[in-house]
Amino acid sequence: MDFYKLNAWLGKKMYLGVLGALLLGFNSTVADSPTLRLALIALFGYATFVTALETSLMQFGKVLTRPWASLWTLCLAHLVSPLIAWLVGYTFYPDDISIRIGYLVAASVPVGVTSVIWTSIAKGNVPVALVTLALDTVIVPFFLPAFFLVTVGQALHIDYKEMALQLMWMITIPSLVGMALHDIFKDRAVAYAKGFGGITSKVTFYTVIFLNAALVAPAVDWSPAMLKMAVITFFIVAASYFLGYLGSLFIRGRPRDVAVAMVYSVGIRNISSGLVLAIAHFPPAVAVPITLFILFQQPLASLVPPIFNRLAKPEPN
Repeated sequence: MDFYKLNAWLGKKMYLGVLGALLLGFNSTVADSPTLRLALIALFGYATFVTALETSLMQFGKVLTRPWASLWTLCLAHLVSPLIAWLVGYTFYPDDISIRIGYLVAASVPVGVTSVIWTSIAKGNVPVALVTLALDTVIVPFFLPAFFLVTVGQALHIDYKEMALQLMWMITIPSLVGMALHDIFKDRAVAYAKGFGGITSKVTFYTVIFLNAALVAPAVDWSPAMLKMAVITFFIVAASYFLGYLGSLFIRGRPRDVAVAMVYSVGIRNISSGLVLAIAHFPPAVAVPITLFILFQQPLASLVPPIFNRLAKPEPN
């Protein structure tokens, strides 16, 4: 079996795998337990670790010497985007704090690892995307608990120390270990990440989506109200992509490759980590709108390359 080709094929069909895992999870019953929650953290950490194997820790350090586009992207992702999500939630759900918090969590979680994959596919600036992702993995365990303390601390009791530790085990530590092993084993590490490791990490990712959907399923009520929530969620996800493009207009020279990287880095979030956090620290209803984000992120990501190609097409004389 050619693991490289299978992994590449799975990468191109990721949104189908995500949708399949969601549908299967919504129609399954899984008993919640502390062991299951630890398993979710471990599974997610493995998927993050495999992704990091393709990134050099030394190269990352060099690229950090010019991090301004990435820092600006993170400001948009973790300050402006959550504000938009909260305002939209407050406009349409003024009396339902669980839905508003769900939108806030989904718009605040770390940048998704697939942002780098999509940036590469769309011929964007991969170093900018990598630095944005890597910086995010370092700051999020400290920033996100503090952010939630300020925004919803009066509404809910959350163990912020435990949340920070979970984020470190899911994202920061696996990323740093993966990048370090890349520099030690070089081609062998990349070969594993692009072959068998890539396949297992995607299966692991789908398993996390499935388990989270199954845990959330009892709180999902398929009704016109859910359709309304889906439409609003679509708007928030699309707005995040557009926010990345607007933010790129403030970069000197407005280079296309940087714009592509910013669109994906702001638009694609690690929603599965948001589900893990929501299930662990918030009421079940908070996780419902978060699951809907997964439905739209990858399909909208596939529309970015043709849109940029159309924008770059020269006008006829």
